[in-house]
Amino acid sequence: MAAGRAPDETRVQRQDFTISRGSGKPGLDVRVYRPQALVPPSAGILYIHGGGMVMGSIAADDAYAAALAVDVGCTVVSVGYGLAPENPGTGPVEDCYDALVWLVAQASEIGVDVGRLAVFGVSAGGGIACGLSLLARDRGTPRLTYQMLIYPMLDDRSATPSSHAIVDLGVWDRAANLEAWRHLLGEDVGGSDVSPYAAPARETELSGLPATYLDVGDLDLFFDEDIQLAQRLANCGVPLELHVYPGAYHGFDQIAPGADMAKTARGNRLAALRRALATASSAIQSEGRK
Repeated sequence: MAAGRAPDETRVQRQDFTISRGSGKPGLDVRVYRPQALVPPSAGILYIHGGGMVMGSIAADDAYAAALAVDVGCTVVSVGYGLAPENPGTGPVEDCYDALVWLVAQASEIGVDVGRLAVFGVSAGGGIACGLSLLARDRGTPRLTYQMLIYPMLDDRSATPSSHAIVDLGVWDRAANLEAWRHLLGEDVGGSDVSPYAAPARETELSGLPATYLDVGDLDLFFDEDIQLAQRLANCGVPLELHVYPGAYHGFDQIAPGADMAKTARGNRLAALRRALATASSAIQSEGRK
């Protein structure tokens, strides 16, 4: 699973859908990836791309999502959520919720076992993934069994030491982060009325969230907010796997995919996903029999 490394086209099947939604909402594009050798029903991953809430697309992350499907051995659904500022506030997470509901509704058609369902998000996508887990928990459906948060963007207040420390490095830094949050939240940024679905660091109750994998570098501007989230999840009894990569900056694995640390990070993620998605269905079935 590496940025820019697409698996051989004979190994993965792509299928595009547009989800029709009511209430005047525009259609929502999703792309389904299935390894050719996959025997359904398989585990399913809702993939949420990064880009600071203001950029990114299904096409831009096509190689990443395709490789994820092949390397984990599952069905991946990548969602083309609306970007800020045209789609502000909780708009992106609501789009991803609609995609998750569609995934569950179409599970038989696309060959997904809804008892093995994860959400995977990178950077801004990681923040949306966490907001989506909160939203699904609070609405009572769909049931997520795992969330993988890759150096997630969580806190619009940008008040931690690490959020102040990372400037002028040529990667995602404080200035870019402040601008992105302003595009998403407008005049509400940093205020008291920000929804935790848009900025999950605002959530005061984290119990009931799915088992979580989180990784971040110690030179990432999101380091402090990510570690704070991990600590709070652990305190609430949410099963947690946390990895901190020394000397790693934001997006290290995509900027230098051939580096040993990037390879280690990808290996850790894949191993965790395979473990979680191999056992989630049986765990839910056992819980349902109690």
